[in-house]
Amino acid sequence: MRIETNNELVKRNRRTANILFFFSMGVLIAGFLVANLQLTAKDGLTLALSVILPWIVLPVGFISTLISVRMTNLWVRQPRPEKAIPAGLKGLSKRSVLYNYYHFPARHVLVAPQGVFAIVTRYQDGRYIVDGDKWQSPGGPFAAIGRFFRRDSIGNPSADAVKAAEFVKGLIGKTLPDVEVQPLIIFVDPKARLEINNPTVPVLYADENKEPNLRDFMRQLSQKETPAEQPVAKKGSGGKGKGEPKQEAGIINPEQVADALEEATVIG
Repeated sequence: MRIETNNELVKRNRRTANILFFFSMGVLIAGFLVANLQLTAKDGLTLALSVILPWIVLPVGFISTLISVRMTNLWVRQPRPEKAIPAGLKGLSKRSVLYNYYHFPARHVLVAPQGVFAIVTRYQDGRYIVDGDKWQSPGGPFAAIGRFFRRDSIGNPSADAVKAAEFVKGLIGKTLPDVEVQPLIIFVDPKARLEINNPTVPVLYADENKEPNLRDFMRQLSQKETPAEQPVAKKGSGGKGKGEPKQEAGIINPEQVADALEEATVIG
């Protein structure tokens, strides 16, 4: 399998997350120091600044901290999706291509003989329930407050995945209108606890030791698919001859789809 990752974007966002972390800590520390000036203020100006500045500095530090936590979750937190997904696809056809971070809102796009898949990932490690396309995060109000500060609310992965698939379909639709794009939801952290009831979008683990997982999902599709091309026998003397090497079974031509996708995207 060929893997194409937007490494420049990954490095830039990881660097931004680190800068925001140190900036947020610096702003919050400065805010508390300014607030403490009230205890040692010897003139009116210093006292006024010690009262006014914390109301400006501390909100800036709080907001930047929330952004920093979110960026860290997406671009620094382990396991990394661009590592976990290929690990879960070991054994997939060499004709397959996985694109990472080129086709937002589809953070990952897989083109394989089994089909085209727009993948959204979740890094969360908590307990979640999906019923159809409805997602719940049990735990009550205190858990909700904790999720707010950790910036790891689950949102609605089903809606996000459908939106991602529609976007990828739009990229290849003019060239390959008959190729369907299937949405997938993948949890990269094996500690996530999922209760899955008739999901409208497949919900999978990247870890092959969890159920349901990405590897088994792709294997099941391989068992259902119909060969795209049948081997053709070469004619020889007396009607005998060797057949041409058999084409790998598949429902699409992954090379053709990859070419169409890359024509609509800046890759490399």
